[in-house]
Amino acid sequence: MTSTPRSGSALLVRAGEAKILGLPSGGGFGLLIDSEDTGAALSASRLTLVDGADGALPHRHLRSSEFFYILDGAAEFLLGEGIQSLHKGDFLVIPPGLPHAFGAARGADTDLLIGITPGVQRFDYFRMLQRVAEGQDSPDSLRPVQEQYDVHLLDSEPWQTARKSRPPAD
Repeated sequence: MTSTPRSGSALLVRAGEAKILGLPSGGGFGLLIDSEDTGAALSASRLTLVDGADGALPHRHLRSSEFFYILDGAAEFLLGEGIQSLHKGDFLVIPPGLPHAFGAARGADTDLLIGITPGVQRFDYFRMLQRVAEGQDSPDSLRPVQEQYDVHLLDSEPWQTARKSRPPAD
């Protein structure tokens, strides 16, 4: 794979080439293409989450939109103040500024394709998230890098309430 695509050239990441960052609860991040590979056009990753696991705590992006395609399973999303369930085949685009969070629905594993456009270099952020999940770093270590990675952490009572009292997936 080239680091910066030439006009008219394609970028291809074969199934075995994606770096996988495992999560202690199971599942993991598949690092597909970071912004430096696309001339900042987009970043893409694949995330697998086991039954009920959180994917991202409430946050927003100020400079980019984020999209999600549910490859398999079911997921819950915080969108502003509301909670929305998504299932296999559903596609979601979150515009800049909209508070959101997501996780696997209870009773279901989920497999998501996630993209950010314009691209923001995020692979190092995902590595930080892995260290936090493994207890090697504190969640507070993410606060100083919010601007750099365009991930601005938020509190959300609706999300906390929904994740505590969720029924099994349909």
